[in-house]
Amino acid sequence: MGMKQPYHHGDLRRALLAAAVEAITQVGPAAVSLRDLARRTGVSHAAPTHHFGDKAGLLTAVAVEGFELLAVELERAGDDLLEVGLAYVRFAAGHRAHFEVMFQPGLYHADAPEVLAARARTRAALSGGLRTVAAGKGELAEAPLAAWSIVHGFASLWLAGALPGDLDPDPGEAARPVIRMLFERRTDG
Repeated sequence: MGMKQPYHHGDLRRALLAAAVEAITQVGPAAVSLRDLARRTGVSHAAPTHHFGDKAGLLTAVAVEGFELLAVELERAGDDLLEVGLAYVRFAAGHRAHFEVMFQPGLYHADAPEVLAARARTRAALSGGLRTVAAGKGELAEAPLAAWSIVHGFASLWLAGALPGDLDPDPGEAARPVIRMLFERRTDG
């Protein structure tokens, strides 16, 4: 029927976060404003402030959501380092707005308890597959940082469009041979 329903947000906080992710995708995290989010969601200018306090509070919520989403993807990948790395790269490509905020702690309240908890969960999931690889290489202390550097670097280069154009169009498949190098042992020389 043609009856117009009254405008109502069942979960305004969720709607504002979705609008923030959309805005970040379009203009980047630095250009996002609470006023624009209010306009995008059709609410008063005070509504985003009520839910997040300020822009840093909003970006804190985006970062937390991103770390939680990433943790789920990494946990789903299991203990296989290659699969964990591929999940990380695919997450970055599929959740660009979250990824852009998560690793710019100057944009949000990086010491907020919810950020620390979400980061810890992500770190634990990322480290899961590293124990067996690191133990085999005898470099337990450096392996997590090395693996994270490789997958994060690849993901960042992918998002920036800085990688060669002849790579597989799927970011995970393009990253597969690079991440696989973590497993190779040099026997020559």
